[in-house]
Amino acid sequence: MRLNEVNSGIQKHKKSRRIGRGPGSGRGKTAGRGGKGQSARAGYSALPIYQGGTMPLVRRVPKRGFTNRFALQIGTVNVSDLEGKFAVGEEVNLQTLRDKGLVKHRYDELKILGNGELTKSLKVSAHRFSGSAREKIEAAGGTVTVLPGRRSAAVEAPSDA
Repeated sequence: MRLNEVNSGIQKHKKSRRIGRGPGSGRGKTAGRGGKGQSARAGYSALPIYQGGTMPLVRRVPKRGFTNRFALQIGTVNVSDLEGKFAVGEEVNLQTLRDKGLVKHRYDELKILGNGELTKSLKVSAHRFSGSAREKIEAAGGTVTVLPGRRSAAVEAPSDA
């Protein structure tokens, strides 16, 4: 392929299909709408959930639950992931986790979970830790630092000491 052939075969303005123009066109007579009936008439449009008169599935299945718009998005990382990506004595924080590709999506708080084994001593900083993750990090000789999150500021009561 040469530079002058890059756009060959690309149509900027594609011609619309001319329906109902005789049997030779392949879409003559009924113009692709089949025989008689409601769907053959002009102006017909069916609901996307319509199932031919049967009660639609979306109306048969009961409504359940709700979505909490104010719930925090929690990012999760397992200790087994830390074992594979970090060296002994390295610091694990939000930025290093993102740099190593362990957390790729948006989140409000980060939680370290205890799935897997950890043998390296690491300095881990996150908003939340599961009980087993905290035990495994400290058993390996590492330290756990709980970061202040959006939730903890609202939960803490003011001290009157």
